[in-house]
Amino acid sequence: MSRIANMPIPVPSGVKIELKGSHVKVTGPKGSLERDIRDDVRIEEADGVLKVSAADSSRRTVAFAGLTRSLVNNMVIGVDKGFQRKLVIEGVGYRAQAQGSTLTLNVGYSNPVEFAVPDGVSVKVDKNEIILESIDKELLGQTAARIRQVRKPEPYKGKGIRYEDEHIVRKAGKAAAK
Repeated sequence: MSRIANMPIPVPSGVKIELKGSHVKVTGPKGSLERDIRDDVRIEEADGVLKVSAADSSRRTVAFAGLTRSLVNNMVIGVDKGFQRKLVIEGVGYRAQAQGSTLTLNVGYSNPVEFAVPDGVSVKVDKNEIILESIDKELLGQTAARIRQVRKPEPYKGKGIRYEDEHIVRKAGKAAAK
């Protein structure tokens, strides 16, 4: 059995869970999220916790039970506390500006890059930091990855857009090779 699926999901006060067949809806103080789960994975709610179990003991079903547990747990945490991801811009003259749901990135190209931030993700810019917040962890991670893709950090000077906790392995230039 999956060790992840065996762990119960604690449901904080103020979070409401609706289970209708293979459809899960989680509502909390920050909003609501919905997801369809596989038919061979079962979710039961009992005294403030959710239990995820597999319909049979095949490897595939057990793996999907662990995945479902993680996805539902992220939904519960998201509607209760929310998620945040920080990106750091490094480079001389590199900067970002947020206006509504548009992020303008000046990262060394001849023209600024206009990035449309999807609904459900809020963006703030503080000096050289881009702060993304959302209740949907999956959407937040995908948006952060797409922003980072605009100008990946390069290994020689470290210029580009990187995650706050990301370490860039630096290379020695041509002068150090001699």
